[in-house]
Amino acid sequence: MPTHPSHDDDPTAGQTRTRLPEGDAGTAARRPPRSSSRTLVTVTGVVVLLIAALAFATRGTSGGSTDDAAKNPTATPTTPTGTHPATTQTSGIPTGYPHTAEGAQSAAANFAVALGSDGMFNTSRRHEIVATVYAPGAVAGQQSQLDSAYSDTTFLTRVGLTAQGAAPSGMTLVSRADPVGSKLDTYANGNAAVEVWYSSLFGLAGNGSTNPVSESWYTDTFQLVWAGGDWKVTSYSQKDGPTPVGRDQAASTAKDMTDAIREFGGFTYAR
Repeated sequence: MPTHPSHDDDPTAGQTRTRLPEGDAGTAARRPPRSSSRTLVTVTGVVVLLIAALAFATRGTSGGSTDDAAKNPTATPTTPTGTHPATTQTSGIPTGYPHTAEGAQSAAANFAVALGSDGMFNTSRRHEIVATVYAPGAVAGQQSQLDSAYSDTTFLTRVGLTAQGAAPSGMTLVSRADPVGSKLDTYANGNAAVEVWYSSLFGLAGNGSTNPVSESWYTDTFQLVWAGGDWKVTSYSQKDGPTPVGRDQAASTAKDMTDAIREFGGFTYAR
């Protein structure tokens, strides 16, 4: 899921293997300035091509059925349904999704946020999250596995946290997943497989932090089941990327990052 402990060396980690952000995305060269000497013919040609491309894209995304989207995930890559993604909330996590392919995607995106939050480092909050997003039959096993991962003192020390998973005095733990998009892989008989592509912020914000907040990119694949009138997770897997090239922006100060995390709230995601 979002930025969780790595279990690359644990053959039992299975579907809940997660990684911390690692490495530096690097910097990207700025785009060269556009020429101001283009002729009217060139500009007109570009406009015609854009209109044609827009018409083609619109034709490909209008009127597609749920079954079509499941068979061909590229059929409706950016089209919102207009349906409210969640009608209720449980333990602060959006719940009550429609029993549709779009509802499954909305659920997966919001589950990625919950499982990638700083609440996963707190035992009682972690148990609330697991009980909310996982199917009843999967809760016990996943909770045990995640408890083991998040109580690993070697991991906690490496990321600069205390043995209880808390940030040191004067520091703010940042762990936030920001979905970019979702893709429906399969949808049939009350089951769905959904991929969620997201960026992840992880680190300690504060003066003197040895693990400053950095950005990573992941794709999680959720196996979902319709249970008890809602979408629930049975398992998920994670892989790195797709990762864009980093821009040449100066890193913000520790204070600016801390203020941003405290002041900018998250969203409920919808397909």
